[in-house]
Amino acid sequence: MFIPDEKQAFGAALGELADNFAHEIETDDRQWSIKGFIDVEQNVYTISSDTKIVSKILEIHLFPKLLAFGQGLGFDVVLADHQNYYPDISFVKRSDPEIKFAVDFKTTYRVEGSSDFCNGFTLGSHGKYFRDRASRKNIQFPYQEYSGHFCLGIIYTRQSAGRLDEREVYTLNQLPSIPSVARDFSVFVQEKWRIASDKRGSGNTANIGSINKISDIVSGRGMFSELGEKWFDDYWQNYGRATTTDSMGQSRPVRTLEEFVTHRGGDVAKVVAKARRSA
Repeated sequence: MFIPDEKQAFGAALGELADNFAHEIETDDRQWSIKGFIDVEQNVYTISSDTKIVSKILEIHLFPKLLAFGQGLGFDVVLADHQNYYPDISFVKRSDPEIKFAVDFKTTYRVEGSSDFCNGFTLGSHGKYFRDRASRKNIQFPYQEYSGHFCLGIIYTRQSAGRLDEREVYTLNQLPSIPSVARDFSVFVQEKWRIASDKRGSGNTANIGSINKISDIVSGRGMFSELGEKWFDDYWQNYGRATTTDSMGQSRPVRTLEEFVTHRGGDVAKVVAKARRSA
């Protein structure tokens, strides 16, 4: 049986592990220690700066440490059966399989010229499995079976384009001089709802977006942080379905958290106060 303290303990342990990750993936001058791909002729090819490629390599780089972490805490580590399934990793407690934690890798880069804003993350779908908590569509275990939903986030600075040439081929003895595509890593752990915004994360697809201010992300001060996880669930389960009436008396979908809290009769002051602190 799940005990709330278990979620707090798991999150704290995962956060402590993440605090050491930046040292694991950086060189002394804070460049990414992964330099490229190597073939059997010992040629080294530089990595593309494409975010999806960087994210996948980081995931592969850190997975052995996450596997050891889970085993040390008494959890089985279950990878998603399919590429588009949520979450990336499920931690299932051996002594009580009803206790499961979802951990999703989230990687993004800092906005050029800014030290405190990033490109943001998508935090999973608000579609079928999120609305129907017993659904098995595109999810490893039904959403309702997870005792907590965590993001293992990595924020980095992209290397300036002038230093990179993906056409260049290097040899192993040139390894220290190969430019890294990423540097200055920040690694954090937060529950998903704590860093969520009230906007979609990727155009018209049914993905929850994150906030963009880095100091708020690493501290868990998202749009719902003053309201709580139940408001996060309610808002995103009803995103695009709850309606309000505009000044012309026309019904339209609710599209902001302030409108939704007003619609539900909640404390709008908490939303306004949060928005001011994040400005």
